[in-house]
Amino acid sequence: MILPDYWLTRPGKETGKAAQKAFDELFNTAVQAGGCPAIAYDLPWPRWQFLCHLADRMEIALHGSGNPDIALFEPRQSNDLNEFGNQKAVYAASDGLWAMFFAIVDRARVESVANACVRLADPTGAVHGPYYVFSVSQSALPGRPWRTGTVYLLPRGPFIAQPPMSFGPYQAQIAQLASLEPVRPLAKLTVTPADFPLLAQIRGHDDARLQEYAAAMQTGAPWPDGS
Repeated sequence: MILPDYWLTRPGKETGKAAQKAFDELFNTAVQAGGCPAIAYDLPWPRWQFLCHLADRMEIALHGSGNPDIALFEPRQSNDLNEFGNQKAVYAASDGLWAMFFAIVDRARVESVANACVRLADPTGAVHGPYYVFSVSQSALPGRPWRTGTVYLLPRGPFIAQPPMSFGPYQAQIAQLASLEPVRPLAKLTVTPADFPLLAQIRGHDDARLQEYAAAMQTGAPWPDGS
């Protein structure tokens, strides 16, 4: 693995053609209905695979939330340690698992989150990943601060991607997207903590040292508390 072992990889193998065809049909049916319908998901494949398929293969951005009734996403000033993530914007992800994390973490019960989703392009042009870090306030972790949430499917057009960052000989392609204009969702999907395949791998961190964790993730350093 290119990164330290606290970085996680996407579980399982890529879905086959039958799953991809079913995902496309379900998405197209939902979008044709108009008005941001709730997707009635009854396919035999996990919901996270459906969301990853949309983000990886279609012009779709994803936004995870605890609010199931958002009709229009308006730009809001964020509070982030990274310049790109500290704009007045609508934020979304180009990765299904990252969006799910924000949907299933109950932000009212955690002081902070430390998280990332990247792909690494090596000097030959080969792309590795995606790789993930998921962490919440260490004090909240024993209480399992999870919730049922909603992942919104948004049109990719209004969004710009966070610029790549140098990571040794690699270019880190970050899955964060931002739109400076309002965005109306196309459809939405309910997700539960049980739908998130990396739930048991969500870590804990010291809120007072959040900057240290962010620096470690950006440089490939060990997790600051050594766990």
